[in-house]
Amino acid sequence: MDTGCTLTTITLAAPEPLALARFYARLLGWAEPTTGDDDWLALRNPSGGIGLAFQAEPTHVPPVWPQGTGTQQMQAHLEIRVDDLDAGVAHALSCGARLAAFQPQDDVRVCLDPAGHPFCLWIED
Repeated sequence: MDTGCTLTTITLAAPEPLALARFYARLLGWAEPTTGDDDWLALRNPSGGIGLAFQAEPTHVPPVWPQGTGTQQMQAHLEIRVDDLDAGVAHALSCGARLAAFQPQDDVRVCLDPAGHPFCLWIED
């Protein structure tokens, strides 16, 4: 059924949206943000797929991974396919990510972006 709706962008809250936008631009090999202002920036997917946006949230509380009772819960996370898991993790770390202490499976690595949002690097079998 054609609803006329198309998902175009996923927006992440951050205390410093420009810094987070630049992190994801480096991580994904996308151009610097070209749309927005100090409170909201967008990165367009050069392949035409779903883009990312970053919204200022001065009181942002990073989620806790893995989730724990009484802690800030993860509302969403990004899934990023890589060709080589070790190389993908090395690249993410060089861009400013942190490797999460808890890793749920062998073919996925959970990283945390500079604002604390978890994202998964994964390889296809």
